[in-house]
Amino acid sequence: MTNLQSMTGFASASILTNGRQIICEMRSVNGKNLDIRIRAPNGFEAVEAEIKKCISAKIARGNLQVSISIDDDNDRPSTAIDHDAFSSIANQATTLAKQSGVAAPTADGILAVRGVVTFEDTAISHVKLDDQVKADVLGAVNLATDNLVEMREVEGASLKSILATHLHSIAQNTIVARDDKASSLDAIQTRLKAQLDALLQNAGDGSLDPDRLHAEVALLATKADIREEIDRLHAHVAAASSLLTEGGAVGRKLDFLAQEFNRETNTICSKSTSATLTATGLALKAVIDQFREQVQNLQ
Repeated sequence: MTNLQSMTGFASASILTNGRQIICEMRSVNGKNLDIRIRAPNGFEAVEAEIKKCISAKIARGNLQVSISIDDDNDRPSTAIDHDAFSSIANQATTLAKQSGVAAPTADGILAVRGVVTFEDTAISHVKLDDQVKADVLGAVNLATDNLVEMREVEGASLKSILATHLHSIAQNTIVARDDKASSLDAIQTRLKAQLDALLQNAGDGSLDPDRLHAEVALLATKADIREEIDRLHAHVAAASSLLTEGGAVGRKLDFLAQEFNRETNTICSKSTSATLTATGLALKAVIDQFREQVQNLQ
């Protein structure tokens, strides 16, 4: 048995080796299939296929945004001080301070002036994708994927409980529909027979063929029979419950069953000959919609 997974979640992981920290962040939302989009430093395109392979081994569905970043202590931006600018500002500021009687400028104040200190970015994206860096990147991806799966499974457990509650409600309403006395075959036949007798009594001239009318009544009673729909609903509930227990990537199968639930309920409503059965059918449709809405979040 495999745990159910939601398709939404966030996770991150990092690996620190040789003064270099590789960070992987993942965001997952609902998706029809598995769509992985990767943002990585320039030159890392060669490892993207393996990143996708690592993720797809553990995740079956969802739209994933994967971000890879590298923080290298050995490759920090270098600084440069414009000594001419510093001296010029210091001299002018000192002169103005004497003339105005304000405090003389400090070195840190002058260094804070735009342009006095410049940063030369050595571009972390220039980190070479050698075997060690590649292994570290894939290690961070694996850790982040495991963390994401764990989070998705926590969400999946909550969804499982909600879906099980909806299935119980569908099963109970199906029993109510099955036991609706006004919609039983005997009740339908009795009601139609009464209508038939009234027709025959009013048509005293013999213009109505009793045998033909009885045949039509039998046909109408058969068309109003919902026993097949009830049996199929029970079967679909059992199948959905089994899928919830089985776990894994069952979202699409449960979505299909939700459509079948809706199909059978629509047929019951169209066959309904009583207000009570119609009300039960509408209650079924409401909980089926709730069931299907939650199923959309499952892997």
